[in-house]
Amino acid sequence: MYVAGTIGGILDEFVFAARLDNLACTWLATHALLESLSSLESETNVRVAAMFDNEEVGSNSLMGAGSNFLESVMHRVSAGQFSGEGVRKSMLISADMAHAVHPNYAPRHEQNSKLQMGQGPAIKYNANQRYATTGETSFLLKEIGRRHNLDVQSFVSRQDCGCGSTIGPILSTHTGIRTIDVGVAQLSMHSIREMCGVSDVEKSVALFKAFYNDFTTVDGFVKTD
Repeated sequence: MYVAGTIGGILDEFVFAARLDNLACTWLATHALLESLSSLESETNVRVAAMFDNEEVGSNSLMGAGSNFLESVMHRVSAGQFSGEGVRKSMLISADMAHAVHPNYAPRHEQNSKLQMGQGPAIKYNANQRYATTGETSFLLKEIGRRHNLDVQSFVSRQDCGCGSTIGPILSTHTGIRTIDVGVAQLSMHSIREMCGVSDVEKSVALFKAFYNDFTTVDGFVKTD
């Protein structure tokens, strides 16, 4: 039996649906790319939204991020020239859902990093490289968000607790592209009825659209060693 997703809550502020992890980020990335097309004429980079299967079982499949699919596409699009400067001018957002602080299990979260629904997407950090975020990629996305007055949270898991991972470290390692892990806060991850905030989906689309539109400009403005 399949139950369709729905909007709910006292103020219709929540999305209730199966497989928000990670169909929500798949949808918002596609939507953001489509919304950014009006500025495509002046773009010097190639805008891409890539989706992969089998992330929950390790990504080592023909359809997973562990394959050479993305690298193959980039080389074909660039007629075999995607290396060196092309890699350096690129940045990748690994978009996957994130655990909002649960009111019944608040101590399971890092005390100073309790992710809230309704306060925008979150940049994920992990000292053990479970996420691919770096200081540089974090700054670039925050700067894009700042220019558009968009809320961006920070998510750090407790260092004495295990932490899941994403395809971010896999793609960053395979391609050499600067990568950042970003997520939308949710509750009941992997259950039959997951839950996230309506406004977080809207804010994430806005942030990703701004990234597509402004990354080339912001990256050219920032100088790093």
